[in-house]
Amino acid sequence: MSVAGAPWDPQGLQTVGIILLLCSSLKLLHALGIIDLARGDSVEDEFELSTVCHRPEGLEQLQEQTKFTRKELQVLYRGFKNECPSGIVNEENFKQIYSQFFPQGDSSTYATFLFNAFDTDHDGSVSFEDFVSGLSIILRGTIDDRLNWAFNLYDLNKDGCITKEEMLDIMKSIYDMMGKYTYPAMREEAPREHVENFFQKMDRNKDGVVTIEEFLESCQKDENIMRSMQLFDNVI
Repeated sequence: MSVAGAPWDPQGLQTVGIILLLCSSLKLLHALGIIDLARGDSVEDEFELSTVCHRPEGLEQLQEQTKFTRKELQVLYRGFKNECPSGIVNEENFKQIYSQFFPQGDSSTYATFLFNAFDTDHDGSVSFEDFVSGLSIILRGTIDDRLNWAFNLYDLNKDGCITKEEMLDIMKSIYDMMGKYTYPAMREEAPREHVENFFQKMDRNKDGVVTIEEFLESCQKDENIMRSMQLFDNVI
């Protein structure tokens, strides 16, 4: 089976989810108009807009908390506030933004999973601080930082391990999102088969769950995953 002409490796399907995570971040940056850093500064970029409902923390504090420079944070905020004038994004807004990337598929479930990963304080909204904190890990974090973030995305109930049920939900959401782009058409049992392949490779002690230690060890030994972790090192 292939997506947009590229073959999927049935033995390395965990790579698909990780690449989709990184590609999703890139698409989000593009949608927000924040790939280009060439624009000049402005008074608005100092985070002093009186019209927003949520006022982000100061630049200096965000610089300390993330791996972005002052100018990068200004550009990120400009794009964020253009798309989200209130200063926060709720789940429905996030789904609407995300649906633009996959108009022929249903991205709503995967968007929910991604939203929950950005919404670290679980208050039902993603603030600018949440957004740049997640992006800082995905784009500027170490390999372990990025893999930990991906693991948190897959660990849907946040109990510290990935079950087959959770991974099946993830795979089904990926197929819902990408299914109409596949050729030949995917078989109904394909997501479950990919989950079995995932666990065969990742579940080292065969106890039916994948821990963070197993996930990190397996990913670090996979050349495709290691390459995917470095795809967007210089995006912004």
